[in-house]
Amino acid sequence: MLQEISIKNFAIIEEIHLSFENGMTILTGETGAGKSIIIDAMSLLLGGRASTDFVRHGTEKSEIEGLFFFDKNPELLIKLSNLGFTDLTNELILRREIFANGRSVCRINGQMVNLTTLREIGEFLVDIHGQHDSQELMNAKYHLHLLDEFGDEKFEKIKQDYKEKFNEFKNLRQQLSTRQKNEQEFAQRIEILQFQAEEIEAADIHLTEDEGLSARREKLNNMKNIADALSTAYLALDDEDGDFSSLNNIRTTMSELDAIGEFDSEYQELADKTAESYYVLEDIASRMNRLLGDLEFNPTELLQIEDRIMTLNTLRKKYGPELSDVLNYLEKVQLELADLTGAENNSEQLEKAVKIAQVALIEVSKRLNDARHQIARALEKDIKHELADLYMEKADFSVHFEPGKFSSSGNEHIEFFIQTNPGESFKPLAKTASGGELSRLMLAIKSSFSRHENKTSIVFDEVDTGVSGRVAQAIANKIYKIARSGQVLAISHLPQVVAIADTQFYIEKASTNDVTTSTVRKLEFDERVNEVAKMLAGDDVTKEALAQAKRLLSKSSKESGN
Repeated sequence: MLQEISIKNFAIIEEIHLSFENGMTILTGETGAGKSIIIDAMSLLLGGRASTDFVRHGTEKSEIEGLFFFDKNPELLIKLSNLGFTDLTNELILRREIFANGRSVCRINGQMVNLTTLREIGEFLVDIHGQHDSQELMNAKYHLHLLDEFGDEKFEKIKQDYKEKFNEFKNLRQQLSTRQKNEQEFAQRIEILQFQAEEIEAADIHLTEDEGLSARREKLNNMKNIADALSTAYLALDDEDGDFSSLNNIRTTMSELDAIGEFDSEYQELADKTAESYYVLEDIASRMNRLLGDLEFNPTELLQIEDRIMTLNTLRKKYGPELSDVLNYLEKVQLELADLTGAENNSEQLEKAVKIAQVALIEVSKRLNDARHQIARALEKDIKHELADLYMEKADFSVHFEPGKFSSSGNEHIEFFIQTNPGESFKPLAKTASGGELSRLMLAIKSSFSRHENKTSIVFDEVDTGVSGRVAQAIANKIYKIARSGQVLAISHLPQVVAIADTQFYIEKASTNDVTTSTVRKLEFDERVNEVAKMLAGDDVTKEALAQAKRLLSKSSKESGN
């Protein structure tokens, strides 16, 4: 239930604050006073499309805030929980700000949300029903949606199952069609991928080999310089044929110092360090001698290394720039090859998969159609009963089904038909119903749906257009009946509808200094009598009109139990 709404700087509204109760509330006022503007503001609060035209001239932004109470709505609680709202009570505060620069900000319980989230939550709270809904009735493409609204959770599961089967069939058929149209391209692509995979696999790449190959190539290319340097260094350190090699000299020094070491500790220290140096240099000389013996220039190995480096560089240029990139590319190629050559993408296998999916789709479509036909029979019976209450007892309503192409919503075309008089044939609703009949039919449908929906509030925006007399009273009674199970807000110009309401707000506008402002006030009984009298007699309110208005209000009050 909408408990309170606050609107600020919205169109010609400067600032208003309204509190609502359960039951039926009516909004009245002169044409252009701003009644529909309040409904527009409510629509935006629930996630409707915004426009900078709504921002009051000369202000920075429009602000709309609403307080809603709800209970016994597990679907709403689950939705809020999935959106991250915790510690929930039975109270929600929705807020919408529309800035003059086009920006829009939405909040739920103070938490900023996107417009889609606001709209999803708003759908649980209020159902705004206006004259455009009659236009939906006139357009057959909306009839399927209206029929499905009458379905229950079991129907929604069947509908969801159908959508999944349809999407599966559609995707497989699309794959098959693409495959058949591009067989040659597929074959060429497979050949390219196979060549690339074989080329990379044949290289047997190891990520660590790159540096080793370069180092080995450098060593082979500088083999002579290495041999000369090692030989010179070895001869300088330990020439077996010479008496004055470095090791011989150090050995002599070590012997001499060792001989006098007993005479002074410092002599002994020098002897020990010389000995250490000697043994280190002796080991170095031994290793250099071994390295010289191991040196061998192998031109064949150098050619092999050059070829290997060239192969790796070629692969890097094609699939690189690094060897790791080459291996990643190989993985992608292998995956694509598996996808293109796998059994599931074989034309014959795809054809079999399409046939299987088609059979499954046909089966679930039969269940969907059966469920819709059952819903249609129940809807027809229900609406016929509602029409009788609206003085259309001779009219009959029918949901007409025709076979159609498979789509995401089914494989039957649905259109509402009506028989306005006995003996006449059923004809499309769009071609036979008058404005008044459409209003009553729409209200009959809404009355039927209201017993199946879980909305906290329903708004009727001038749904009584084009009717008068006893039909107007029937419409008033029907709207009031809907209000007994919740909350109804309505805009109306009919005295019968206005009189039966529990509460009446009057919207008026005033202009001062080129500024137009709408205001709203709650009417007391005497004020309501005067307003109803104006609706009956015009601006020239007579005693008879006042008396009739009072009787109408009193009668409505008694009938409604007020």
